[in-house]
Amino acid sequence: MENRGRKRAELADQLRADKRACSSSEFRPGSSSSCIQAQMISTNSVSETPECEMETSSSASASGRSEGEADRDSGYGSCDSDGLDDSEHRHKSFREYHPRRSSGDHAKFKRILSSLEDEAEPGSQLAALTELCDVLSFCTEDSLSCFSSDAFAPVLVKLARHDNNPDIMLLSIRAVTYLCDVLPRSSGFLVRHEAVPALCSRLMAIEYLDVAEQCLQALEKISHDHPLACSQAGAIMAVLNYIDFFSTSIQRVALSIVANICKKLPSDCSAPYMEAVPILCNLIQYEDPKLVENVAMCLIRIVERVSHSPEMLNDLCKHGVIHQATNLIALNSRTTLSQPIYSGLIGMLARLASGSVVAVRTLFELNICTTLKHILSSYDIAHGLPYPVTGDAHSNQVRELLKLINELLPSSARSNGDIQLVSDKEKILIDRPELLRQFGIDILPVLIQVVNSGANLYVCYGCLSIINKFVYFSRSDMLLDLVKNTNISSFLAGVFSRKDHHVLISALRIAETVLSKLPDVFLSSFVKEGVVYAIDALLTPERSSQLMVPTSCSILIGSDQRLAAKDALKCLCFAFDADCSSSSEMQDCKIEDDSVKILAMHIKATYFLTESQNSEIGLTETLQKLRTFCAYLTDNVSMSIGNDIYAQQEENLYHILHQIMAELSGREPMSTFEFIESGIVKSLVNYLSNGKYLEGKTDPHGLSTHFHFVLKRLEMFARFCLTSTGGVWEDTHLAVLIRKLQCAFSSIENFPVILSHVSKPRNSYATVPKGRCTIHPCLKVHFVKAEDESGLCNYPGDVLTVEPFSSLDAIEGFLWPKVSSSGGEHINLTSQSLTPSKIGLPLPRHADARSHQDNVQSDMGKTNDLSSDLPAMQVVFMLSEDMAKLSHSSLEGERAGDVIQAIPGDTGPSLNQACPGSTAQDVRYVPVEDSSLRVQDSAIATTSNFASSDEHIEGRKHFTSCSNGGSSPKLIFYLEGRQLDRSLTLYQAILQQQAKAENDVIVGPRFWSEVYKVTYRKAVEVKQSNPHLHGSIISSTLDRLGPFWQDVPFFSSMLISELPCDLEKSNPCYDILFLLKILEGLSRFAFHLMSGERTRAFAEGRINDLDDLKVAVPAIPRTEFVNCKLTEKLEQQMRDQLAVSIGGMPSWCSQLMAICPFLFGFEARVKYFRLTAFGFSQDQSHPWAQSTNNNPNAPNERRLNGLTVPRKKFQVCRSHILDSAAQMMDQYARHKTIIEVEYNEEVGTGLGPTMEFYTLVSQEFQKVGLGMWREDYNSSPPGKSLYAESSGFVMAPFGLFPRPWSDSSGTSDGIQFAEVIKKFVLLGQVVAKALQEGRVLDLPLSKAFCKLIMEQDLNVFDIQSFDPELGRTLLEFQALVDRKKLLESVSVNSTTIISESCFRNTRIEDLFLEFTLPGYPDYILASGPDHKMVNMNNLEEFISLTVDATVNSGIYKQVEAFKSGFNQVFPVKSLQVFTEEELERLLCGEQDAWASNELLDHIKFDHGYTASSPPVMNLLEIIQEFECNQRRAFLQFVTGAPRLPPGGLAALNPKLTIVRKHCGEWADGDLPSVMTCANYLKLPPYSSKERMRERLLYAITEGQGSFHLS
Repeated sequence: MENRGRKRAELADQLRADKRACSSSEFRPGSSSSCIQAQMISTNSVSETPECEMETSSSASASGRSEGEADRDSGYGSCDSDGLDDSEHRHKSFREYHPRRSSGDHAKFKRILSSLEDEAEPGSQLAALTELCDVLSFCTEDSLSCFSSDAFAPVLVKLARHDNNPDIMLLSIRAVTYLCDVLPRSSGFLVRHEAVPALCSRLMAIEYLDVAEQCLQALEKISHDHPLACSQAGAIMAVLNYIDFFSTSIQRVALSIVANICKKLPSDCSAPYMEAVPILCNLIQYEDPKLVENVAMCLIRIVERVSHSPEMLNDLCKHGVIHQATNLIALNSRTTLSQPIYSGLIGMLARLASGSVVAVRTLFELNICTTLKHILSSYDIAHGLPYPVTGDAHSNQVRELLKLINELLPSSARSNGDIQLVSDKEKILIDRPELLRQFGIDILPVLIQVVNSGANLYVCYGCLSIINKFVYFSRSDMLLDLVKNTNISSFLAGVFSRKDHHVLISALRIAETVLSKLPDVFLSSFVKEGVVYAIDALLTPERSSQLMVPTSCSILIGSDQRLAAKDALKCLCFAFDADCSSSSEMQDCKIEDDSVKILAMHIKATYFLTESQNSEIGLTETLQKLRTFCAYLTDNVSMSIGNDIYAQQEENLYHILHQIMAELSGREPMSTFEFIESGIVKSLVNYLSNGKYLEGKTDPHGLSTHFHFVLKRLEMFARFCLTSTGGVWEDTHLAVLIRKLQCAFSSIENFPVILSHVSKPRNSYATVPKGRCTIHPCLKVHFVKAEDESGLCNYPGDVLTVEPFSSLDAIEGFLWPKVSSSGGEHINLTSQSLTPSKIGLPLPRHADARSHQDNVQSDMGKTNDLSSDLPAMQVVFMLSEDMAKLSHSSLEGERAGDVIQAIPGDTGPSLNQACPGSTAQDVRYVPVEDSSLRVQDSAIATTSNFASSDEHIEGRKHFTSCSNGGSSPKLIFYLEGRQLDRSLTLYQAILQQQAKAENDVIVGPRFWSEVYKVTYRKAVEVKQSNPHLHGSIISSTLDRLGPFWQDVPFFSSMLISELPCDLEKSNPCYDILFLLKILEGLSRFAFHLMSGERTRAFAEGRINDLDDLKVAVPAIPRTEFVNCKLTEKLEQQMRDQLAVSIGGMPSWCSQLMAICPFLFGFEARVKYFRLTAFGFSQDQSHPWAQSTNNNPNAPNERRLNGLTVPRKKFQVCRSHILDSAAQMMDQYARHKTIIEVEYNEEVGTGLGPTMEFYTLVSQEFQKVGLGMWREDYNSSPPGKSLYAESSGFVMAPFGLFPRPWSDSSGTSDGIQFAEVIKKFVLLGQVVAKALQEGRVLDLPLSKAFCKLIMEQDLNVFDIQSFDPELGRTLLEFQALVDRKKLLESVSVNSTTIISESCFRNTRIEDLFLEFTLPGYPDYILASGPDHKMVNMNNLEEFISLTVDATVNSGIYKQVEAFKSGFNQVFPVKSLQVFTEEELERLLCGEQDAWASNELLDHIKFDHGYTASSPPVMNLLEIIQEFECNQRRAFLQFVTGAPRLPPGGLAALNPKLTIVRKHCGEWADGDLPSVMTCANYLKLPPYSSKERMRERLLYAITEGQGSFHLS
């Protein structure tokens, strides 16, 4: 073999020495300007660059045109240039030049062909080939119209077989490669003239390495369109024979050929690809990820092809396919695979197990159960969508995982075709029972957990099928040993709440098998957990209390159910068939109509006969005892009012509470069934509301006495529930009660999940409500007048198309003029006349796509806040591909504009001269004379960004009908006899009715094709009461009762005994939600309640030391209130793009998020917040929105969903950061535009500089002298930051809180209050913009200020969170005031009152307190002769005024200014789903220390470094040893921000990457450098750890403050 030293420039697998940090001219694809460069690209020798750089695929064209243009902006962080690529200019000139020369091309090609055919002159052939390669490498398909592929093909093939001249061979094969690339249709002529055998022959006997590589390039092109011809010519083995001799990049090309061939393997001959399996199994062990993925794809397709042959499957197993696949899918695998390949490997193992007993035996021997257990435990399987609703990789992975587990066990039902295989599998388990035991240990608990966590119907059925098989084949002793720790009884009881007959049959079969094998063991637990009760409810729903099994009476078994199932996915009976052919989708369901009732009746008659004779099925001793306690609690809860034996009665109730809690946490655990059926929940809520909960709505008049008792109940209950014997929160009664409530709620909740199954979006016309085009499918509705309605006319049309997100108000606005008596007779418009063509409204062509998009956006319907939590603007992401491309290209044109060159000292346009809505130019900071901030008009300041520009869409509002304005409804609508809720869209109303019949609603083609008959009648006007009257009376009553009522914000909902949601009060979920809401509020405000109780105890003389006022409350973690099952459902729902885009998520999503946001996990609420506040596509553009996606091939943030998020560059000046921020926000606050910062006289733009800009702005806002914050110079935080060490910054160890300003003070210490207000407006804009763009702020806001941002009121207890000394003193003062009042009420002499009213042995008068705000002598609280000094008589007023000035009136204007600025970006109300701690985390990210395993898991090592490299190990040790300030500096150096995003290092996107920096001879003299746009650290290989620490600390401290070339 000879390497001829040809001109082949291979790119090194290492970083270029002149890599830029973040240059604007970097990361764009170059194009070859010479034949050699063209060859470089065609050989696919691509350096492995960081994530923000370009990658050329193995099939890149010789010139790199199409990939370069398409991926031009795929780099992260907008590292794009401001002009056209050189290649674009060159290709443009070619396109203009070629038509002029086309007439001469024919003669040139004829001359070249003639020279090639002249065998006598090798020199002329070589020259002709060189000329042909040059021409082909720069031509386009259009310019080769006169080129005859049929004529050139045989000549080139003949020359490729030339044995004497290697140069002719090389150039002829290169010409073949270029020809296939520029003229794809020419590959057909080449195949016809035996090009493939010619190329294969060169590969089978390699003489020259460059010729062989060129052959691979040519075959890669041909194999795309002609895989079968390549396979028949033996290309697979020809490519693989000598693959180890090639470089990695060429090996990728070779495997691409095999992968292309495997797409269409012949079914008649297996030898070619079966012979390749051993080689492929060897290649799959290589380290290159792309190579491994190609090999895996080949093996997956080979297994698919031979899945019908057990013999071939056995041969594959013998070659080691299973060993290699199991190594790759293991979580600790060294190779990271994309989601499709990972799922494909799991599916491949499932196919092998389905047809080969050898595969099953091998998998068991490899301990596959443990591997699958780890995958199931780590992967969010419950989020899987039903197959094949979408091409989502997650749903495929769920499907393949369950199929593989299912295939490991033999089928319990045998058919004629699989008896032998089933017997063989069963024999394995019989011969080696330990395999089945291990299966149960590993898999059974995880499957039960998956179902309990909220799995959808498909996943639930799959898990139940596997469990059914396991219990069927398990022996009794094994079953008892494995099931006793899983509580299978409780699991089955929960499953029986499902309505699908497939699920119910599976659950009944499991129950029957368990009872048949262990009747004595499980019968009692089945009774205790409610299984007996649930099975009885299936047969006699009228006897059910509708608590544990609330929906069992509406099981759908008939043909309608089957048709609905087949509408979007095949029947579940065939969902796990090994051969998922399309024919199975048309088969009938295997389950008969009465199967559920027949099997339930058999189980009841066989096992529950004695139990069924009882008056109440499932009544246990514990349940009877609990019902007795609850009955007593309910009957006596309100007897104490006005009764002389109040104390004794309360003591009795307290004793009953103790007994109830003792049962809940007793040695014999209470089952969920017993907990629900006992009535504990309703009794506890009634007890806490003093009997008003069961009475319904509370009369707000005369409630003072009632409130007084409820307050004492709350205080007592808080003390009772939060008392811990062991000093930990887990031991408290509150924690036990919360866990029971969560289990009960998960068992009985039945909120529907709506799954969409629609084809590719396309334009359609919607008649209702506004007659316009839409990119969504429309509902077909027939409006019919009610039969007994005489005041309205019949609608003159037939079936109408209705926008799915139309509210009933909008539909009424369309319908009322046509059906009202006055206007109906003049209407002569039919549905047929409302087509686009007849009214002159054509469907938009591609050229009109942008204007159509604007129309859709500007006219988009708005939905109710409770009924649709997603703005209608989110339809944007569903644009068709052509429209998306047009939008993308137009936005690219905008980005290509020149930056305004106006720098300090120059004259240039100001921001005021630019149109606010203009997007044609990028902007840079312009210092102007008046750079102060302007307070926006109040009408604009409180408006969402959705309504602030013509480019954006209004936020969530009601549809308003022009006919009814703000008046009462004129029409009432009915669907199938049920009145529709006007708070829902028509789409949601239809889904709501369908959800009552099915657990999982599937929106498929049948849903959109069905015609819905909507009946209308005239509405009867009802005189409405003042909606605010009830609340105002309650508020006034609370005010009269003193300050402690105002300390419990959740109390109002408890008083009115209602939750604002669609749940009926008879639904047990309602009671549980109500109690959970009370307990969550009690947990949050336990300190308030218990402090109030301590203050009352001091006043009553039960304690005498002020130090005893301190309370220690065990903190219940917020995660205890999170319902995992509900969170899973919300996550699944938010992934449904159609429901998100049209605001069609079920109403429970928004309602529960509004009233009980604590039920959902933090990550789910963050995603929900982004969707509702920013829209679907904007959510995907967050730098850390895709951080949890492990798919390396995930779409770039620039082009998700086919829609580009607008980006604008803004140049700022470091010396005028706040002024720059003011001008930036003035320009872009109201626009959904991602801003990218570049600094004046510095290179680089993108993520890093932008993150640093927000950090610098955060620091500017913390400077002393702004008059914004309370300042504390006497204390410093334990882990203060670098900038806080120097003078000039506010020292706020408990977080920043606004400084109080009095109304009479316009100036203080030379600071103008108007300037303070302007800065708070700017701060609100910056904070909101940072949230919108996913930027991290370094702004330590106090928890109290975060509560104000979320529009929560503060009180005296909140002062302690930011000023503990002042807050504690005020509470102690209040305790003295209360004691004085109590003593005066019992007529104690004045001497005693004075002695008892001393503050730590000192009279109040002797404290010499003035009536000014503590710490602010200029802030006068009150004036007058009685308000000069504080004394015991005016102490209460002093406390009240101090609290008011500190947390209310003194900071009101600042907070309102902040919110006005915030609302310019998006509504601040969107933040109310978070707690104050979570908001701080959302804004400022994470700054915790890093563990070593976290660093290894979430840092990427590349280009010369691995995790075991000595410099890397030294670096990780140094990072772990960093102090807090050093860690902050390191993060800012690498990422641009001193904090990590929410989620920590794992959420950093792009991933932190460490690469080897290539230095001179002396690496110790070089410094580390970074590319902040890619979180990319280039680290020299220092000789020692000490030297590395020294150079790294120098770099992170001295290298801050500028972006230059590294």
